[in-house]
Order: sequence, then structure tokens, then C-alpha cells
Amino acid sequence: MADPHPERAHGVRDDKRSFFQKLAEFINPGPDSRDELIETLAEAEDNDIIGADSRVMLEGVLRMADMTAGDVMVAAPRMDLVNIDAAYEDLLHLVIDTAHSRFPVYENDKENIIGILLAKDLLKLQRSPGLNIRALLRPATFVPESKGLNDLLREFRGNRNHLAIVIDEFGRVAGLITIEDVLEQIVGEIEDEFDIAEDEGDIFGLADHTYRVSGDTPIERVGEAFGITFDAEQLSEDFDTIGGLIAHEMGHVPKRGERHVVGGFDFLVLHTKGGAVRWFKVSPARGEEPAA
Repeated sequence: MADPHPERAHGVRDDKRSFFQKLAEFINPGPDSRDELIETLAEAEDNDIIGADSRVMLEGVLRMADMTAGDVMVAAPRMDLVNIDAAYEDLLHLVIDTAHSRFPVYENDKENIIGILLAKDLLKLQRSPGLNIRALLRPATFVPESKGLNDLLREFRGNRNHLAIVIDEFGRVAGLITIEDVLEQIVGEIEDEFDIAEDEGDIFGLADHTYRVSGDTPIERVGEAFGITFDAEQLSEDFDTIGGLIAHEMGHVPKRGERHVVGGFDFLVLHTKGGAVRWFKVSPARGEEPAA
């Protein structure tokens, strides 16, 4: 017996749209450009068709199509690098201070990146001090600044690398980019080991007798914790966090690795995100004794 619906045999689905739906789509066709599509997504959110988080992610996917590695990379001067000849203790302190999981490793010249060191691999050195650090290095991936983020994300997923060294048009190291940097263009800032809820605390004592302090910590709380007396001018400005105070006194948003002395204590910038300091490492300034 012949199939009364032969088109179904070829995997063609029935068009279940009503006549009025087809007519509406003919009169009001879909968006013709990316900007129109983004406007359509905004309208969909306004009409409660999609949620705000979904709209943000969809817009991120669309905008990412025009972005390159050079747009979101960590610039070379801000990279935390490991010298292949560094002592184990120096490596350990770098891992603790920066809290990164991967480090580009160079030999002789910082332009000469010879591999990637995973922080967890340092445990192997601790158990076998005679082990050569070169044996622990993973191959480094190099990408041009012009590399599209869509293609880069596909490569990250394919080769399971989470970090790539970005090279400029002259073959010099321009910076580095991680899979987190790419994904944040879609989903926004990704919470990491530094992102601790406020109710879990904002000042932590470290094993080396220094402290990790959140940039969002109120100035008064920092004063109480370290015995610092802030003057009226410092307290009268339009900010109430230690990160805001230090940025004001320095005259710019502090970058990772910069430091500033406040009340006899050295505030070293450990981590920044979104144009603000997320974490400081605090220790008595040289020549100063810690507060009792």
C-alpha cells in the first residue's frame, strides 16, 4: 500500500504553523542584521519569552563572533611567568601569591616561552626533589592576536588546553589568554577560588603570617583588624572600601603586582577583575612592626 504521506519517508516534517503565523512572518520577516537580532532578543526578554540571563548569554555569543584573542588577552607586562631556573621555594611562593593554576615558563629571555607549568605538578617536585622541572612542562600553544574567539574556543575544547600564548604580528609575545577569558565573554565573570561570599569573611590569615584582604572590605574593618587609624580626609571621600581608598590615593585603578603602603602595612594587589581590586596581600611594610 502506498504511503499517503510520502514526504515523511524522506524525513520532512509537517509545517504546523497556522496560516496566520505564516502570514505574520511574511509581513514581518526575521532580523536582517546582528544588531536587529540583539534588539529582538531584548524585546523577547521584555515580553518574558526568555530570561535576562539567557539574553545576556545569547548576546555574548553574537558579539564574540567579532572579537579576537587580542581583545581580551592579559597583556604581556601583566603576565605571571616562571623562570625555568627558579628555585622550588620561589615557584611555590609564586603559586601561593597569584593563585593561578597554569604558568608560562621561559628560559633566559621572557620572549622565549618553552612550555606551561601546572601548579599541581609542583607536588611531584616536592615528593621527588631530584626531578627536573623540564620534565613537568606541558607544550605551549601559540595563537595570533587576530585569532577569532569562536575558533579559539573550539581549539581549547578540542585539544583540552586552557591557556594559549598570544603572539603579535612581529612574532613577539603580546600576552596570554585562557579559556575562562573566552567563556566570560558569554556568561560574564566566572567565580573562581578568590570569589568568596561576603558572609564567609573578607580578611584571611595566611601561613606566611601575611593576610589576604578583599578589596571590598570596609575601611573601618581594615582599620580595626590592623590597628590603622585613617584620617578624616581619607574617610570623607566618596568611597567606603579599602580598594576604593587605595585606588584614590594611587590615582588609578591598581594593577596586579602593584603595591601601596597604608598605615604601616604593604597592600600588594593579588587579583583584579572588572576594573577593581578583588584581593590584596597585606603584610607589615619594611621597617614596620605588625600591630599588636
